[in-house]
Formats: sequence, structure tokens, C-alpha cells
Amino acid sequence: MSSPAPQNSTPGPSNQGGSNSGAADNKQSTPTAATNSTGNNNNDKQQSQQQPQPPTPQQQQQQPQQPQQQQQQKPSAANLPSQDDLDKIVASYLQKKGYKATGSIFARESSGNTLSLEELSKVLTSSGAATQPGSSHVTKYKDVEEGDPDAYNISYRNLREWIEKSLDWYKPELRSVLFPIFVHAYLDLVSKNLTEQAKYFMETYKKDHVELHSLDINRLETVTSPEHIRENELSQMYRNNKYNLRMSSVPFELFLNYLQDNKYMLLLRIVNQYLNIQVVHGKLKSAGGLEMDDMAGVIGIAGHEAQQIESFNQQRVQLGEQHMDPAFKEEIERTLKERDTAKKESLAADPNAAAVAATTTEPTVSLLDTFKKVKQEATADGPAFGDIPLPQYRGTDIEAELESLKDLRKRVSLGNASLPSVCCYTFHNTHDGLNCLTMTEDASLIAGGFSESFIKIWSLKGEKLRGLRNTVNPAHVNDHNDLNRQKERHGSEYKRLVGHAGPVYGVSFSHDNKYLISCSEDKTARLWSTQTYSNLVCYKGHNYPIWDVDFGPHGFYFATASHDRTARLWSCDHIHPLRIFSGHLSDVDTVKFHPNSKYLVTGSSDRTCRLWDVQRGTCVRVFTGHTGSIKTVAVSPNGRLMASAGEDKSIILWDLGSGRRLKRMTGHSSFIYSVAFSADSNVLVSGGADGTVRVWDVNKDTLSSSNVGFGTGEGTNESKRIRLDENERSKKEKKELAKEKLAAKEAKRKTVESNDQLGVFPTKHTPIYDIRFTPRNLCLVAGAYSPPESS
Repeated sequence: MSSPAPQNSTPGPSNQGGSNSGAADNKQSTPTAATNSTGNNNNDKQQSQQQPQPPTPQQQQQQPQQPQQQQQQKPSAANLPSQDDLDKIVASYLQKKGYKATGSIFARESSGNTLSLEELSKVLTSSGAATQPGSSHVTKYKDVEEGDPDAYNISYRNLREWIEKSLDWYKPELRSVLFPIFVHAYLDLVSKNLTEQAKYFMETYKKDHVELHSLDINRLETVTSPEHIRENELSQMYRNNKYNLRMSSVPFELFLNYLQDNKYMLLLRIVNQYLNIQVVHGKLKSAGGLEMDDMAGVIGIAGHEAQQIESFNQQRVQLGEQHMDPAFKEEIERTLKERDTAKKESLAADPNAAAVAATTTEPTVSLLDTFKKVKQEATADGPAFGDIPLPQYRGTDIEAELESLKDLRKRVSLGNASLPSVCCYTFHNTHDGLNCLTMTEDASLIAGGFSESFIKIWSLKGEKLRGLRNTVNPAHVNDHNDLNRQKERHGSEYKRLVGHAGPVYGVSFSHDNKYLISCSEDKTARLWSTQTYSNLVCYKGHNYPIWDVDFGPHGFYFATASHDRTARLWSCDHIHPLRIFSGHLSDVDTVKFHPNSKYLVTGSSDRTCRLWDVQRGTCVRVFTGHTGSIKTVAVSPNGRLMASAGEDKSIILWDLGSGRRLKRMTGHSSFIYSVAFSADSNVLVSGGADGTVRVWDVNKDTLSSSNVGFGTGEGTNESKRIRLDENERSKKEKKELAKEKLAAKEAKRKTVESNDQLGVFPTKHTPIYDIRFTPRNLCLVAGAYSPPESS
């Protein structure tokens, strides 16, 4: 996309050499536009002062007789014309040329009556001069300087809407100009005693910046009068120092041309006077994640913190497991007590069984004691019972809780000394039609979404899948045995679910494996039964394709992420969304539930992650630091950590409590599609387009994560080009192209692997789509075989 260069005729920052906006040199450019419209009479007046009065006939006769030395002598003061004569000459000249409006203005100024800016605009408008080039700037600037209540609001609102509709590639850079313009527009309104307009402006637009600049906004809200501006230290700092920004050349020209084409003189004045935009040729490597530039003092005001995310991330969160229903907890404890008592009685009655039990390695601690200890540790900082409404518990929930306790006692501990066992499922002959994969927690089923609008489900146990017959009578089904008798006699290797009208981009199983939720390009999510293999509900609400879906840990709620820049919370018994989470600046690409179901984590193409409170529907954490779109997120089972990864080929580990970045892990050579924590939260496993499964130590910190290179061929510098013949130039270009390819290959091979990488498991050309740990810490990965490209 090309854009015309900024024109010098309109006041605005100039791009000189591509290094700086030059705003410091054009502070008074806007008032100059107002005086240029009356510059004809001033210029003619100056010209008349420089030209001598025409000589009389007597002087013309004497001039040939005078020597050449006398002609070069200066005329005496008596021969100079008077000021009145000059005024008459200029006035007659203007009248002769037809400059009536300028002549009347000059007549008033010569008599000592100066014109105000308002009177000047009225004279120009009445005389038709307002249609001349440059006069619209006078009128617009007049409206702004008069303090038109709508001038600030309209210009800022239109600029904000224009940036929101711009390309995602340039949006992070363009949005960086909004906050300083917002601050100075508010201070301008306050300085003009427009209290109501300033309050409305602050209340309307402060929500756009409260996450990154909460401290500054809280202090600026107390500034409500011109005296406050003079007394407030923060206001004086913004007024007396320029706000530094960095932008690449294309978005800078788009921004400047937009202001000039729409004649937003107010915004141009703010940009000229208070902003210092450094123009960088090419693409900014850290646009959107400006922490590295902020640390170097490039962004914001020198000596002042540009981004204040830490203050926003201080909101209180409850990351522990949700407290159980007292009746449910009592029922489990009673059942465990009965089983422990029955086990002791059986051992006492059978001496041989007691001898065998003494030689085994089974834990001697009872299940009841294990249950009490686990729940006491997990719910230390968890939400109270009832914070998240859930259905009444059933008998199957008790059995599931008992099974999870048994898995806990048989769980393999993972770490630096013991790497996880990885089981990889590879799908062949997908022909790039398989978009997503997911597996159940007990490794019994796997489902995939295809571009042909259908879903396939396979069994991982080698069993054939049997659905219910079409002639089933619900009145004859009273128990599990009756249900099995109503199933198909001969099953099939897979089940095909048809219902969507577009490619399927996301699938997720419920915790009890009874349901499957899917999302598609057709803007809908569908709930499927894994017992009947039929569609139960179709959920509509998004305005654009849905990229990802995730079932909640309790199976009653699920969440979706869409191209419409929102994530939505749903319940299985409502066809409309319960919550809409809005705040991302671009597509929401991935969504995951927190283990306690009180929070939701989203990753977006705007290169940020967010933690949302499900109950309030508000954002409580913002995580910035990625340099590319985020394709996957994962929350540790203990609820304390979060990992994110995507197009920048790196994984960032976050502390959900403080919102701070713990470390960056690098090693992948291509996009990362999936990450997952082990059941004990000590190990992280990742997989992506490079066809490798990598294991990371969560507890080991790197020395300096910010200094790790990404291996993108940054070392190839552009050499100065010299003029050569066509043949020599073509040979040189071929050589340079070969060198660049070789450098790219070497950079790919030399991708820096961080110190906390425990192991690498390569696959045979299989990009990894999904990773999941079983409760006993067996790692399951799945992907579609991608044959290598022929040379």
C-alpha cells in the first residue's frame, strides 16, 4: 500500500529524512495559516517601502547631466515618500487589482483599527474569499480556538474510529498516538474553562487507556480548572515535555494524511506541539509489545513510566480451587470412610491379602486423609461456594471424584530428572483439510474438525463406536444396561458429525466425555452428544467466524473466541451468551478456562493476553510482551501460572497473581500451536509447525529472557549499492540471493534454545495441533502428517 507524501501547505509534522517528525520546528504552523490569508497587503506594503517614488520631469532632465558618482549616492530623507503616500499607493494598487476585501482590511489597519481572527473570518466569508485555498484552515482553527465544545470530541472520535478500522498490521502503531492526544485534548478543554465538556470527554474515552495508563488517568481526573493545570505536577510534565513515539513510515504517512485531508487542525496542533514521532523505515519488531522500547526510554516522556500495566494488574484475584458444596463434600467423605473401613475389614479377615498388601508399594495413607489434604491446599485462595452457579451434583460426580483421587495417588512425578512419556497420534491423508484436534482427559476419544464442515470422532481404545438406534424408545431406558441394549449392534471405526455450514476451527470435550462442543466459520457453535452422535443445540450470537471454543472444567459452561474481537461465555441450557468480553483490538484467536471456572484467559492477534472475571465480565489482567499473534494459551492445574505462545516462536510464562512475566522460553523454529502443563504444574510441553515436541522446566528461571534472539536472520545488513552494468548487477543479485537463503537456513538451524528446555522429541513431518496430559501425567499429542515439499 502506498500513500502520498505529506504536503507542506497544510500545517503538520514534516518527515525530514525519515528520522524525526520535526514537530518542534512547526509549533506555530497553524496560526501562520491564519495570517497567510491576509499576506497580500502586507507583502505589497513592504514592496512599496522598498521602491522609491517615481522621479519628476525636472529630475529626469537633470539625470543625464549628473555624473555617475552622483547617481550612486543615496537620496536624501526629504526625497523619501511619507507613510501616507505609501498607504495611498498600496490602497490604489489593491483597488486596481480588484482585492476589495484585502483593501478594506488594509484601510482599517492603516487607520489603527486591528482585526481579530473572528472579524477576519467574517470579512473573508462575506466577500467570498473563504472559498480560496487556505481560508478553510482559518475557519476551522477559529472554531477550535473559540473552544467549540464539539471540536475536540468529534475530531478525537473520528480519529479513534479510523484507527479501529485500519489494518491489523498498522493498528498497534497507530493506537500509540491516541493516549497523548487524549491527554492534551482534555487539558485544552480544562484550560478553556469548558468543565462539562472536559468531564464528558474524560468519561467517554478514558476506558480506552485505563489498562495501560491507570495512574496517570486517575491523577488527571482531579484536574478540573486552569489553576489545577498550573499546580498539578503531572499536567505540567505533559505540557512542558514532548511525548516520544516510534512509528514506521507507512502508518505515519497514513496518520498524517488523515489529519490533513480532514483538516483536523486541533489534532495537528497537538501533534506539532506535544508529540515527537520518530519515523523508522521498515516494520517495528516490537509494535504492540513496547516494553523493550519503554525500558530504553524511547516511548513516552523521559523519566516517566510510559506503560502502567502493573498498577492495573493489582486487582485482587482468587486463583485457588472453588470450595465444594458442603453436602457434596460430606457425601464424598462418607463414601471414602466406608471404603477404607471395608478395606481394613477385608485385610483383617484374610491374612494372605494382608501379607500381599504389606509387600506392595501402595501408599499407606487412606483415601480420606488424601482427600482432606488435597482440598485444604487447593481451596486456600479459592472462590466461595456459589460464586459460580453450577448444577446439582449427581451420583456420577461422586464416582468421578473418587477416580481422580486414585489417579492422584498413582501420578508420576515429572521434572528435570524424569521427562514425560509422550504418545503421538498422527493423521494421514488429510490433504490440509484437518483444522483442529482435541482429546478427552482419559485418552478414550479424539475428535477433529475439517474444512469440509464436518467433525470426525475416533476411539483411542481400539473399540468401535456405537450410537443409539433410530428406533430407541426413551420409556424403555431405565439404567445403563438398558441404554447399551438400545445401541447399534455393529459399530464403526469413526463417527461423522454433520451440521455446520463452514470449516470447523475448534472442538472441545466436556469433562465427563458425554458432550462435544464445536465452532465454525458459519458464526455458530454446536453441542453434540457422544452417546447418540447427533447435534443437540446450535448457539448463535457472534457476528463473524469463531476461531476457538473451550468447555469449562465442570462441563456446564463453555467459551468461544471470534473474529469479531470478542470472547463470549455460554451455558449449555441457554442459546444466547451470558457474558461478552470486549477489549481486544483484533481477533481473539484462543480461549481457555481457569481451573476454578471463575476466570477466562484469551489470546489475540493484537499480541496481548487477557484474564477475564466470568462473574463481572471485566478484564482483571493484561499481559503484553509478544511480538506476534498469540495462537495458544494454557493455565497450570494449580491455577497460579499461565503460558502463551504463537507466531513469534517463543513461549512466555506469566504469574497470574501479579500479572508479571516470569520468563521467555525459545527453541521452536516456527509457529507454536499448542502448549500444556503437566498435572503437577512442574513441566510444560509445547508443539507447533516445526514438527517437534519440546519439554520445558517451569521452575527454572533463565538469566535474561529479554536478550534472547529469535533467529530470524537479523544479522543480514543491507550493503550500499553501487552502479554496475546490467550483467554485473544480475550476477551480484544472484549471489546476494543465494547468500540470503544460506543465512536464513543457518539462522533457522541456530535458533537459540533457552536453558530451561529439558528435551526435544522430533516427529516425522507432523505439525502438532493439540497437547494434553492425563491425570497420571502421560503426555498425549496429535497432529496431521504434512509431507515435505519437493525440491
